[in-house]
Amino acid sequence: MKVITVVSAKGGVGKTTLAANLASVLAARNRRVIVLDLDPQNALRLHFGIPLDSIDGISRATLAGDPWQTVMFDGVDGVTVLPYGAVIEDDRRRFEALVDNDPAWLAHALESLALDANDIVIVDTPPGSSVYTRTALTAANFALNVVLADAASYAAIPGMERMIDAYAAPRQNFAGQGYVVNQVDQSRQLSKDVLKVLRNMLGTKLFPGVIHQDEGVSESLACDTTLIHYDPLSQAAADLRACGEWLLSAVDAMAASSRKLA
Repeated sequence: MKVITVVSAKGGVGKTTLAANLASVLAARNRRVIVLDLDPQNALRLHFGIPLDSIDGISRATLAGDPWQTVMFDGVDGVTVLPYGAVIEDDRRRFEALVDNDPAWLAHALESLALDANDIVIVDTPPGSSVYTRTALTAANFALNVVLADAASYAAIPGMERMIDAYAAPRQNFAGQGYVVNQVDQSRQLSKDVLKVLRNMLGTKLFPGVIHQDEGVSESLACDTTLIHYDPLSQAAADLRACGEWLLSAVDAMAASSRKLA
């Protein structure tokens, strides 16, 4: 099992949509992919056709002491979905306290799923610093940082770097991090300028391409599915497939490195 934690220092960067579509891309490569939603907004499920009135998820299952297998859903594109679930405010606070008091909670919960070595878990997190992001980084083998080609994203990078250094980097089984620039509008000169700065700053940690801005992204969500499923011939879908190949190469290289160390 390889755990990819998807993070962002700020909101509005399309992180959840990127996580969902990358899961679909990797599942199409004959990998078993589980997407896990650690964001109380409970929005990841909306990309995979999970009924809107479904309230089940890992938050409710954890508080009830139920195994996570009871809240695993078969989503579109062959992806297995573990939603956050719908809880009242008091239960959300209880769940967050439980997670905060046990830094290894997520790692232990994932171990209980008895996944194979080649299986991939993609964990979506809320933007910025939170108990959810900290526990997700504590369990991560790879951190994928989603940014925009704008000044705010550029300025926020050091903060997320510090979180990754604190909660993920010290572990021997953490392989590193990568960056993806999302929602790029190539017609804007500012986007081009910031993208050049990001490439100089991040070097090989940055996905060589970009994910272009595409109306199909919002349209696919309105249809409760992924862009890969909704409009596979779009520019953004091609971008996402290329990003998925880059990410899979990083994950497989990580696995090969682990075998050599063993």
